[in-house]
Amino acid sequence: MNCIIIDDDATARLIIRQLCNNSKQITVIEEFESAIDAIKYLNSNNIDIVFLDIHMPSFSGFDFIQTLKSPPKIVLTTSDKNFALQAFEYECVVDYLVKPIIKERFEKSIHKLLSFEESKIAGKDNLSKEESNFIYVSVDRRLIKINIPDIYFVEAKGDYISIKTAQKNYIVHSTLKKIEEKLPSSLFIRVHRSFVINISEIVDIEDNSVVIQKSVIPISRSNKGELMKRLNLL
Repeated sequence: MNCIIIDDDATARLIIRQLCNNSKQITVIEEFESAIDAIKYLNSNNIDIVFLDIHMPSFSGFDFIQTLKSPPKIVLTTSDKNFALQAFEYECVVDYLVKPIIKERFEKSIHKLLSFEESKIAGKDNLSKEESNFIYVSVDRRLIKINIPDIYFVEAKGDYISIKTAQKNYIVHSTLKKIEEKLPSSLFIRVHRSFVINISEIVDIEDNSVVIQKSVIPISRSNKGELMKRLNLL
């Protein structure tokens, strides 16, 4: 796998390059002290992995990720442990290495990258029914498993979403669009800019609202037509 290294510290770049050179699976193609220069390079070159420092002058590692439309797999490298939770909100982030990076931890990261690539090649169609029937969400620095059929609806609340399930409510730092992409379209539909609902849990529909359990959820005019098409009407 080909990689580039982005770090404003020359010593840090040298250490990562040496670790990569000791691995038969990784080839360093380029290294950059500026994230902006790296973006220019990626605009015309395909790379499998980016080893990316978080803290850089004027343009952070997170700024870099948000700039890319289709980022490659990214391993974040930093001396700060406090951004791990934020880091894994990005789907492209495969690992989080804390400096100083030791050989054993780096090798685990490479193994994780290789496993990620193998699972990508295998494809989502090979997932078992059990694996595709749940999602994990980050709540209070913990990953919580939620069974998808148990979700009644999801509501957008500013920078957070509220996931209402049969068991409880979960407040998650995410967007409605992001979780909508994770939910099966055969079961869920967006009925309002702030709500995605489980169609099978609808109890009643009246005018411009639906009832799920005891919650009344608005239906926007632009979404009502699609909802009515999806219902098993007599």
